[in-house]
Amino acid sequence: MSVHSNVKKVTTHVLQEMKNAGEKITMLTGYDYTMARIIDTAGIDVILVGDSASNVMAGHETTLPITLDQMIYHASSVVRGVDRALVVVDMPFGSYQGNSKEALSSAIRIMKESGGHAVKLEGGQEILESISRILTAGIPVMGHLGLTPQSIYKFGTYVVRAREEDEAKRLIEDAKALEAAGCFAIVLEKIPTELAAKVAKEVSVPIIGIGAGGGVDGQVLVVHDMLGINNEFSPRFLRKYHNLFQEMLGSFHRYIEDVRSGDFPNEEESY
Repeated sequence: MSVHSNVKKVTTHVLQEMKNAGEKITMLTGYDYTMARIIDTAGIDVILVGDSASNVMAGHETTLPITLDQMIYHASSVVRGVDRALVVVDMPFGSYQGNSKEALSSAIRIMKESGGHAVKLEGGQEILESISRILTAGIPVMGHLGLTPQSIYKFGTYVVRAREEDEAKRLIEDAKALEAAGCFAIVLEKIPTELAAKVAKEVSVPIIGIGAGGGVDGQVLVVHDMLGINNEFSPRFLRKYHNLFQEMLGSFHRYIEDVRSGDFPNEEESY
């Protein structure tokens, strides 16, 4: 029995109520049991098992290489650490694009094998068929527009999206199409503040931003970035709440010294 078994769980319905009441939604990524346990204990609303695991956990340059099996492994680890947060799992590249039947079977595998609560897909009108099919199975879907890292080779760069008027117009249309299809929330990544705020006003479902300014309904960051564990990544939108890279480095240095000098283990640390 979990110690937090009396905790009110965050559901898609709770997030909608938060938007309606003007309360901001908090979201962080999580990839493993230990970290998810801490994030959940802190009271975060949503934990995203991001395909960013491809970068921060596996060391790949892009999010493209991570597989469905690997995402299920990370998601099931996170789910075991969570009592309160809504756990949303990224569908990896190649598991839903262009084939709605495959999209459905991928989503079903994620839900059955990981115990996650919802899936997230990148893209707009071009993936509506996949979204609709997943929703018919009763699986909640979160959308993702703006900079969609799985399309990095199409864009060729991680710059801010939707600065041009036609791309901005298309983004608003996509957001409305995702809402109409039945997505319970949409992530907007790296788009101008004004545009993101406009989407949040015109669309009734929660809009979660990353590099999309403060006029949206909630925020998401990659946990390794905001803790400063990953010290090679410093985009403008990132606030570092810690410099754990330096702190951890210091601990490892001290450990090495203590072992080499014979100081560790001491008498009290021995049997």
